[in-house]
Amino acid sequence: MDKPDLRNYSIEELKDLMSSLGEPSYRGEQIFHWITCKNAITFEEMTDLPKSLRSELSWKFSLNLPEVVEKEKDVDGTVKFALRLKDSNLIETVIIPERDHYTLCVSTQVGCPIGCKFCVTGKIGFKRNLEVSEIISQVVLARRYLKEKGEILPLRNIVFMGMGEPLLNLQNLIKALKILAHPKGFNYSRKRLTVSTVGLVKEMEILSKEFPVALALSLHAPTDEIRKRLIPVAKKYSVEELISVCKTFPRIKNGRTTIEYVIIKNVNDSMECAKKLAELLKGYPFKVNLIPFNPHPELPFERPSQEDVERFQKYLLSKKILTTVRKSKGLGIEAACGQLGAKFLKSLAPNSMYKKSALGTG
Repeated sequence: MDKPDLRNYSIEELKDLMSSLGEPSYRGEQIFHWITCKNAITFEEMTDLPKSLRSELSWKFSLNLPEVVEKEKDVDGTVKFALRLKDSNLIETVIIPERDHYTLCVSTQVGCPIGCKFCVTGKIGFKRNLEVSEIISQVVLARRYLKEKGEILPLRNIVFMGMGEPLLNLQNLIKALKILAHPKGFNYSRKRLTVSTVGLVKEMEILSKEFPVALALSLHAPTDEIRKRLIPVAKKYSVEELISVCKTFPRIKNGRTTIEYVIIKNVNDSMECAKKLAELLKGYPFKVNLIPFNPHPELPFERPSQEDVERFQKYLLSKKILTTVRKSKGLGIEAACGQLGAKFLKSLAPNSMYKKSALGTG
């Protein structure tokens, strides 16, 4: 049987675990500090624990990281890791360089059940949710990688925008967020933790009550008609309903809720769309992140011209809506927005572990 992974445990659970083993509860805090702040991957690293306890923990528990089966670095500095989990499923996580820090794009599921028409990951299909330890391990792996490379810039931002819909793995997501934000652990500010969602209203409301962090809504269209063509789940919730929920979501230190908008040629890039989007968002401090579509042979869409993207942006700015255009980092290694899992599709074979799920998603 697999040993329980201690990265699945909160600090409170680790303290209770130590008490059950006849140890002082503060040992749990020490272990928590080692496996978060200090990125430990072995019990032998925990030099302030008694040797007998380290031996017992090694016998009973695990701290294994996923296996790195492939690592690719783009010319822009983006690094993508393909990770094999303990059940041989594969996920990807991406380190993105910024001007004065790094951002980590984290996966929450193996594949994705949403099936957005402009996203490669959706064509893989859905296998399972990630455990808390599998989410946290991506952060540990990235931090260790940057330290080993001698990087002085911090891994400052964690964005849940990798493979999967985070809110469909809600309880594991919330527990992982609490571990990432704990002051005795990673100590990430809530404003540095961003959860992206296509808009699952019930789950958004639960997150807002249990552990609100920065929110990014993957809207991608200003009308229900266009959105339903792009996102199957859009049939359940209207655009206006989603914007209304965003307005009630707690803002972190006067931050802005981000509206993610993959802009696609001849689909949602018209001035009419820009005007409708501006009308939808007026009167609230949203930030629009325009993401020019990243083409892929598996997807039937085209990238809009730079002129059309700039025109769209300028109109929103003229209506006093903060609007940025995301630079597509990682394109050379298929690590840009909507491209995670592209290599899995290319390698599909009769015996592929993704064959069944990919065929089932159209």
